[in-house]
Amino acid sequence: MEPLTLSTARLTLRPFAPSDAEEVHAACQDPEIQRWTVVPSPYERAHAEEWVNEFSPAAWREDRAYTFAVRLGEDGPLVASVGVHVRGPGAYEIGYWTTKEHRGRGYMTEAVDGVARWLFTEVGAGRLEWRAAVGNAPSRAVAEKAGFRVEGTLRAALDIRGTLRDCWVGGLLPSDLGLPCRLPYLPAVSATP
Repeated sequence: MEPLTLSTARLTLRPFAPSDAEEVHAACQDPEIQRWTVVPSPYERAHAEEWVNEFSPAAWREDRAYTFAVRLGEDGPLVASVGVHVRGPGAYEIGYWTTKEHRGRGYMTEAVDGVARWLFTEVGAGRLEWRAAVGNAPSRAVAEKAGFRVEGTLRAALDIRGTLRDCWVGGLLPSDLGLPCRLPYLPAVSATP
């Protein structure tokens, strides 16, 4: 996948660049980001350098993940990170974090919506999954506001730094956003007693 930039009403979502290392390092000092995500803990400057210089660009090139630095406007501060992991043909999973000082303003919901619409309309995704450790209420609130339906709890399905955790899983379909799907969808019909 060729790296690209997306825009929403308030945000610019672009691939991470070397110039983002300082802000990524500062953001990932937040104990809540370390608690709920897979970033290393403690999070060192070398981790941020590796993220912006090696991992993120390689993931785009190799079609493994599409990670976006979310900024207020084109030149504003880093407010979040959104990543889409390719799980297989047509299978994608979204993950995200928001900087401490920019939470509660709807930026993450706006960014997730922008990325989901791009995946459905330009990439041809038929489904987008979200997972978060049970108890991560802020992540769940964002997912639900963005239109995800929480579909259940998976036991021992999330590995955070070597510890398996139960996680919530949700799904978003193009039709949930009023968009067409590239393939027909035939939902299961429940039998009534």
